Amino acid sequence: MTQSTARFMAMKGAGYYSKATTGAKHVIDGAVPLVLDALGRMKLADDGSVFRAADMGAADGGTSIDLWRKVLRAVRIRAPSRPIEMVYTDLPRNDFAQVFRVIHGQTDIASYLPEIDNLYVFAAGTSFHNAIFPPASLHFGFSATASHYIARTPCNIPNHVHMVGATGAEREAYVAQGRADWERLLMARAQELVPGGRLCLLNFGIDEAGRYLGHTGGASMFDTFDRLWRGLVEDGMIIRQEYENTNFPQVYRTIDEFVAPLQDRTSPVYRAGLRLEHVETRVLRCPYAREFERHGDAAAFARAYIPTLRSWSEPTFEAGLAPARLAEERERILDEFYGRYQALVERTPQDHAMDYVHVHLICAKEEG
Repeated sequence: MTQSTARFMAMKGAGYYSKATTGAKHVIDGAVPLVLDALGRMKLADDGSVFRAADMGAADGGTSIDLWRKVLRAVRIRAPSRPIEMVYTDLPRNDFAQVFRVIHGQTDIASYLPEIDNLYVFAAGTSFHNAIFPPASLHFGFSATASHYIARTPCNIPNHVHMVGATGAEREAYVAQGRADWERLLMARAQELVPGGRLCLLNFGIDEAGRYLGHTGGASMFDTFDRLWRGLVEDGMIIRQEYENTNFPQVYRTIDEFVAPLQDRTSPVYRAGLRLEHVETRVLRCPYAREFERHGDAAAFARAYIPTLRSWSEPTFEAGLAPARLAEERERILDEFYGRYQALVERTPQDHAMDYVHVHLICAKEEG
């Protein structure tokens, strides 16, 4: 069964995502110097024209708020006369109301809006696999912890819930989908960026040591997801078809896979003028596991850790359930599933961590 990601995918709303995904914010905050360096290489004429920036796959906007505070402040200093458009983009099911609550200071997250004059904030519910802006109208694009999502799942994986556990034809199908969607994403940005514009991407991926999210030692997170979800089949809570219908719409790419369309002179992306300026991998220690090392309270660690997993993974598990199941039944199944994960973490806390493994890319649109 293939599914369009846009039909069901959204991070948990009402502020849950930002509050539960501390690690994602740490990744973004740690990349601020890299992003500001990219901005610093741009020619910013103080000519009164609109400067457009975009945060693509932004969820509720909370994890990137401090990065944008610094970026937009830097733009304002260098180009005092230019109006700034700040556009948050995500899939249609995203909680855009929460984005605007954050930006307009109606949450406990400090907004940058009062600090920067002549700034206008918008949102777009269009997938970053498609064109979001008119050609040559985007000056600065950014996306963090989002481009591993593919436009659709190409097939069911019969013996796992994620492509990292797939083999044979199923693995190849996901890799091929990931390759095509990555090229689509880059092509859209190449067309949207102005000459000299910059694109900063912090991508979940597979690093030189074969590590990826939740797979850096100890229990592998996606293997644990698979084992516990399969356990619900064995206990009669879900049926085998529901297990097989549960497939994360994600592809984790290697560095070579990320840079190929940016370095191959025959690729459409390269011919469209998008160039690789910088690439590196970074691993961020799971903040919840790090806190556990400090306080040693296994129950507290488990209670803090599971919500961050649930904030982004729950839509995939819910999408695998039969449409005929009532909302109350779906909620009971999901609570049981994450409850089992929490109990497992509490029993063996030393085995669990969701270390973040990212491939950071800075791209530039060729001038002239």
